[in-house]
Amino acid sequence: MIVPPARRTNKAPILVVLHQERSSPGRVGQMLVEKGYPLDIRRPALGESLPPTLADHSGAVIFGGPMSANDEHDYVRDEIDWIKVPLKENKPYLGICLGAQMLVRHLGGKVHADKQGMTEIGWYPIRPTEHGRLLTHWPKMVYQWHREGFEVPRGAKLLAEGDAYPHQAIRYGDNAWGVQFHAELTRAMMQRWVVHGAERFTMPNAQVGSRHLEGRMLFDQPLKEWLWNYLDLIFEPEKQEAELPRYSPAPEPANA
Repeated sequence: MIVPPARRTNKAPILVVLHQERSSPGRVGQMLVEKGYPLDIRRPALGESLPPTLADHSGAVIFGGPMSANDEHDYVRDEIDWIKVPLKENKPYLGICLGAQMLVRHLGGKVHADKQGMTEIGWYPIRPTEHGRLLTHWPKMVYQWHREGFEVPRGAKLLAEGDAYPHQAIRYGDNAWGVQFHAELTRAMMQRWVVHGAERFTMPNAQVGSRHLEGRMLFDQPLKEWLWNYLDLIFEPEKQEAELPRYSPAPEPANA
């Protein structure tokens, strides 16, 4: 499905990968459309194919979902393998939650739950690393909905850290990015998640539903501003090119 941009533009579409019939690209989709990008929305879990090349796209975003990057579903394995396309073609790629974990799996890293079974469901603090601070201004609190996290794969840079799950944002190469948290939720999406996901609020470290909506009033505006700038960083880096450091691979361990 193609969603047209907010204004007439010559920009190629951004591939949007969703994982459920009623899933939405939310605020990420709204902002990309506002920036002039058509959206090419596909749902591999429902049998829709991914393009063999991104030559006719400006980049790709793979969103989250209830499944795990460790699942053996064909479409999960196919998506993980497909990430070779933006990496090989050096096209912008953003993975959100599951999409970030798929990037990590593609790069040979591991995705797993906390050993004590801790979750992050609600609002939690993050802290940018030195490399992350050089790239953009980060919010202090972000919205989370996950019970698995990811390792930092070899060659990637850690951009932001958390508490229960220490790896919250990564960058690989010049154009591949992953974040564990959800900046894309509109208020309607958050209300739907809170209603339909209420059984998860009893999990270790999860917050009750009222704190999700209260936290939105307190913390959402800085998260929204961060997302707008972060999308520029990924899909329109020329806007900030003079200020951005060139990517250099993380040093490999001495015993690698």
